Amino acid sequence: MYDTFMLIITAGAVTVFLRFIPFIAFRKKIPSLILYLGRVLPYSVMAMLFVYCLRNTGTYFLPEALSCGLVISLHIWKRNTLLSIIAGTGLYMIMLQYA
Repeated sequence: MYDTFMLIITAGAVTVFLRFIPFIAFRKKIPSLILYLGRVLPYSVMAMLFVYCLRNTGTYFLPEALSCGLVISLHIWKRNTLLSIIAGTGLYMIMLQYA
């Protein structure tokens, strides 16, 4: 029990420390490279995740295509990320169970 508690405390302390490093390191001025990466990386990561998720579709192409279409259309229509993700995941799981 003590070991588990110490493991949780250590992991939490390391996580908090790692999250505070940028605030400590860039206290005065944020470098332009960091600002550029902050603008560009979220879109790059999303594109890589999209390609990674659809790389081995094989015989199950229809559930992936319809789920992606639902996510895109719901997000354009409602502008609600959580709704889009939940609906797309739900449709995908339903189609996999009954396909």
